[in-house]
Amino acid sequence: MIKFKKIPKPKEDEFPSYSQIYIGLLKDDDSVLDHLSDNFYKLKKFIYSLPIDILSSRYADGKWTIKEVLVHLIDDERIFSYRALRYARNDSSPLHSFDQDNYAKYSGANERSLESIFDEYEAVRRSTLLLFQCLPAEAFKRRGKIIDKDGSIGKERTVRALAYHIAGHELRHIKFIKEKYLNKRVEGEII
Repeated sequence: MIKFKKIPKPKEDEFPSYSQIYIGLLKDDDSVLDHLSDNFYKLKKFIYSLPIDILSSRYADGKWTIKEVLVHLIDDERIFSYRALRYARNDSSPLHSFDQDNYAKYSGANERSLESIFDEYEAVRRSTLLLFQCLPAEAFKRRGKIIDKDGSIGKERTVRALAYHIAGHELRHIKFIKEKYLNKRVEGEII
């Protein structure tokens, strides 16, 4: 088992304000990589405990299914890890945003088995963990920018803010699944 490095939680000037809804869900224990590792297995156990018919249903018209949420988490993690790699390598070229709704629409998630989704999810998570684990310490404060959908340049993010975004984004969607699909109010520990 890997002993993951500690990565201090980013300060508010290291990410766009909207990311606080994700980053704020994480403890201030500098253990974001441990949380990413542990939460994958907790998420998998939780999803496999759900009735199979709920995984491809929508809680309202036009909303994502749980399978689409899972593939969205995979897509988002890949994209944010790629951004982290670019910024860590001191690539200052602005990167484009992505349309998450189109990604979900064309993902084919509902036609996939849960096993195939989690096989992909695990591969992406291992890659993410190794990326952040192997980065040199000075890389975590490097920054990069995103070109927003309207063509404007968005606020910079640091590499460590991207690690925390990935972990918090996952927690937010798990909380959302519990609240919207299972009608359970979530306070405190999410998974």
